[in-house]
Amino acid sequence: MTVRAYDRSDRGSGSMIMLGVMMIIGALSVVGVCITGYLVAGHRARAAADLAALSGAGAISRGQDGCRAARGNARANGAEITQCDQVGDEIDFVITAMVALEVTTPWPGLPSRVVAVAYAGSSQ
Repeated sequence: MTVRAYDRSDRGSGSMIMLGVMMIIGALSVVGVCITGYLVAGHRARAAADLAALSGAGAISRGQDGCRAARGNARANGAEITQCDQVGDEIDFVITAMVALEVTTPWPGLPSRVVAVAYAGSSQ
């Protein structure tokens, strides 16, 4: 077994390798945070749309304005109704709520808002 003598030209190469590894880990972390931000915003938008449509359906069944109730519920969940449609009467109806929600960590070149649609209506 021969032992190689210490070569001064290798000095600091471990630091450069670790710097490269840390840069890759940092870049992957930033991408992961952005992807997570879009996933969370999508889930929140779908939940807000579902709740808005359900509150609108409840309001219609009580003879009130369903879109007004849906807007109030969406606003309470931090979202905005971009489109609301009511079809039918108080007995047989469907309400459609389209909700937009801001992404907390937007990525350049990608949309800053996510949109979700939900439907609710009578059980007949």
